Amino acid sequence: MNYISMLADANAAQGASGLLSIGILVVMLVVMYFIMIRPQKKKDREDAAMRNNLMVGDEITTIGGIIGRVVSIKDETCVIETSKAGTKIRILKTAIRSVDVPVSATKGYVAPVASAEEQPAEEETPAIEEKTEKKAKKK
Repeated sequence: MNYISMLADANAAQGASGLLSIGILVVMLVVMYFIMIRPQKKKDREDAAMRNNLMVGDEITTIGGIIGRVVSIKDETCVIETSKAGTKIRILKTAIRSVDVPVSATKGYVAPVASAEEQPAEEETPAIEEKTEKKAKKK
């Protein structure tokens, strides 16, 4: 009988350690959820909200580092203008990393983009002459 009681005690100890192992595993999964999964889901929701609230005139930065102003928006794509010369690129909304200057920050005012032909070359000349004069004075 002594042998049988020892086996019963060993089985009870094994069952308790098995429950303890399962409990530790569950606790680890809960901790991983709060440390890794939940913050990522929150960030994904914020990014989706930013892309859904995108407006024409917002200045954005893409994942590839292209900076531009939103010209038009469709379901999954938008067109951005990347330079004063009017270069336009069609991108996916999911490629937008951030909105740098929202239209609401400029109170709805979007500055007109002048083309290269409209910009007078004389404005650049005085700045260049001032720089060369300063360099000449330093020498």
